Amino acid sequence: MRAGVAGGIISTVAVAGASASAYAAEPVTQTLELPTLTADLAAQVEQSAAATQLAAANYELQAERDAAAAEAAQEAKKDLAEAKQKAEAKKKAEEARRAAAEEAASRAAERTTLSADTSTSTSVSAPASGSVATVVSFLQSQLGDAYVMGASGPDAWDCSSLVQAAFKQVGVDLPRVSQDQSMAGTDVPLSDVQVGDILYWGGKGSAYHVGVYVGNGQYLDAANPSKGVVVQDLSGYPASGAVRVL
Repeated sequence: MRAGVAGGIISTVAVAGASASAYAAEPVTQTLELPTLTADLAAQVEQSAAATQLAAANYELQAERDAAAAEAAQEAKKDLAEAKQKAEAKKKAEEARRAAAEEAASRAAERTTLSADTSTSTSVSAPASGSVATVVSFLQSQLGDAYVMGASGPDAWDCSSLVQAAFKQVGVDLPRVSQDQSMAGTDVPLSDVQVGDILYWGGKGSAYHVGVYVGNGQYLDAANPSKGVVVQDLSGYPASGAVRVL
């Protein structure tokens, strides 16, 4: 009986040993999950690469947009500067045009006034009771007044308006402009001029300046804007001719 039990035990041990040897010959490994883990990792890498490419594309697009915006801003700034320059040039041109129009209108008004004044006869009416002293006294009272082209007193004159006003004091109605005043009265040689004679410069009938002889080789006139009404020496500016109306 003991031999049978022992034989059974030995058989059991032998079987167990054989089983153990079998298991030892085939080691157990855990590789069933690796394919799954590797696939997930590849997907993650692919997603990360796609995200990186998308981000790079977005950055590139944003950079292009920023560059385009900067260029557009620069162009807008340039266009604005050009528009301002054009507006300023237009403004200056308009101001120049307006000034020219005003000056032309002023000159036209002067010519109209002078034309109206010269429409009177160039003949000189003899005064009922004239006096050379009265003419000279009036002229002297205007010394220091301003010269203004087209002005006719009381504080500013041109050459012919002063002569006209002086002789009007004694009832002599002279024409308004120098050309016609040189045709008035009687011609007098310059060597024989007397106080009160009208002196003119330029041709007779086309004189450009007049004054009145006041004696001692001097004459009184509304000279020019820088001098105004003054007494001057004939030696410094000899007259072309003279006429006598008194």
